[in-house]
Amino acid sequence: MERLVLCMLLCAALVKGYSCPGRCICQHLSPTLTLLCAKTGLLFVPPTIDRKTVELRLTDNFITIIRRKDFFNMTSLVHLTLSRNTISQITPHAFVGLRSLRALHMDGNRLSVIKSDHFKGLINLRHLILGNNQIHQVAPTSFDEFVSTIEDLDLSSNNLRSLPWEAIARMTNINTLTLDHNLIDHIGAGTFTLLTKLVRLDMTSNRLQKLPPDSLFQHAQVLSDAKGSSSSTLAVSFGGNPLHCNCELLWLRRLTREDDLETCASPEHLMDKYFWSIQEEEFICEPPLITKHLVTKPYVMEGQGVTLKCKAVGDPDPEIHWRSPDGKLVHNNSRTILYDNGTLDILITTLKDSGAFNCVASNAAGIATAAVEINMIPLPLFVNNTGHMREDPGLSDITTSSKSGNDTKGYDKQDRRVMVTELTSSSAVIRWPSERHIPGIRMYQIQYNSTYDLCVLAVYDDGITSLTATRVVGCVQFHTANEVSQCRFMHSQFLGGTMIIIIGGIIVASVLVFIIILMIRYKAYSSPDDRKTKVSSSMHSQTNGSQQRLQRSTSKQPSDEGLREAQAPKECMALLMRNRILHMLISNISIERMDLGNRPWIPL
Repeated sequence: MERLVLCMLLCAALVKGYSCPGRCICQHLSPTLTLLCAKTGLLFVPPTIDRKTVELRLTDNFITIIRRKDFFNMTSLVHLTLSRNTISQITPHAFVGLRSLRALHMDGNRLSVIKSDHFKGLINLRHLILGNNQIHQVAPTSFDEFVSTIEDLDLSSNNLRSLPWEAIARMTNINTLTLDHNLIDHIGAGTFTLLTKLVRLDMTSNRLQKLPPDSLFQHAQVLSDAKGSSSSTLAVSFGGNPLHCNCELLWLRRLTREDDLETCASPEHLMDKYFWSIQEEEFICEPPLITKHLVTKPYVMEGQGVTLKCKAVGDPDPEIHWRSPDGKLVHNNSRTILYDNGTLDILITTLKDSGAFNCVASNAAGIATAAVEINMIPLPLFVNNTGHMREDPGLSDITTSSKSGNDTKGYDKQDRRVMVTELTSSSAVIRWPSERHIPGIRMYQIQYNSTYDLCVLAVYDDGITSLTATRVVGCVQFHTANEVSQCRFMHSQFLGGTMIIIIGGIIVASVLVFIIILMIRYKAYSSPDDRKTKVSSSMHSQTNGSQQRLQRSTSKQPSDEGLREAQAPKECMALLMRNRILHMLISNISIERMDLGNRPWIPL
């Protein structure tokens, strides 16, 4: 009974340790474990894969991405097949840790770019199959991990226009290189020199017009089908390319061949002819012939730019170079730009450019030269008033003055070109001559310090260094007029409050003047009555006066009483008028107070 329980536990542990994903076939043949998950409709790599799997086949599924965790810790994996899925993305370092992997098949997917970190960790990879994808770019360091171990590299049926030829040239153990059905139009010279173990090279159906001569091809066998070659002979297939049959392919024509399927696309007299049926004498080249050489302007001011043009024809197309007047080859730098069409741009000329520039056109058939003359006009040298040549002030900006006090002798000798006029306490007019002899002036800059040492600088483009440079036009020292006392700025709120107080004071003063005038007029009306009253009282108080005076006073008394009676209504009218005027004034003052009370207070 105990033995039965022990066997059941061992079986359960065995089943648990080697769990097989659904719809997959697991073959445990010691010491290897094979997992077959073909045509199972997988959308991603199953996470329950045994980490000790040696061979894993996930073909004909719908996997779209390879994640970093998919093959984590699968150090025993030797063969991985991911063919015919929809993989379009590989996570960086997705294969890190697969040190034992020998073969990786990813053909028939949707990969478009191979980056430098896609195959990191595959240090023992020997077979890499990437055919039938949409690859149009391969990073230069993509194959560095296995460049010394790779034996079979398949990049057929993609959209490749170029390859990292330097990396391929270092694959010394490669046997088969399949590059057919791409858009490759150029192979670097010397690419196959060190590939001594190369047995099969398939370049069918690309855009190659020529193949670079290589010593490896001297014993090659040219086949229409590179798969039919023997193991000891290099088989080269290049059918379906638009070959340009001239002297550059004569080395290929002299190789051993088994078929006549390759044809020529050019030149015109050899078009559509079988490559191997053409006689060696017909593989000819034409030496270069220069058809155009000129300069945009024969006379050039020092510091200005100029363009030289040169065109040539030949078979093959000649390469054009330029030699300067001193015999040196002209290269691309900050001062000169050389284009593929033979045009040379000199951005900033110097006096050394005066003379003949030689256009050199060369190809496999010969060399042709033509001279283009440039006449340099030196910049004019300006002199100052003393007749001595003006020294070049250099490119330094003026920040501080080295002079003190009112010493202006240094400026008088050289810097009379800058003048200061119309001096005031706060302004001055600066005048200086135009620096037209300096090419490419952007602006003029004025710099000064607290002692009024003022300098004018011309800012221009330095074509030699491609930087912005400055040149001092001149300097001057001056003093402004005596400063006047500055007026204190009056705040708008303070000004508004003051105006309100002034207007209110004017109104109050007007009212007081009006009151005073009324009081004066009232006094004028009331003064006669007071005087007659005083006279009457004095007359009644006299007891020892003369009879005549008494009679005069008594004779005038009726008339005074009549006058008083006549003026009584006038006094009433004056009193009534005064009361009304006072009432109106009091009302106006109350209204003014109310108006001022409604206004907001403005701080002074």
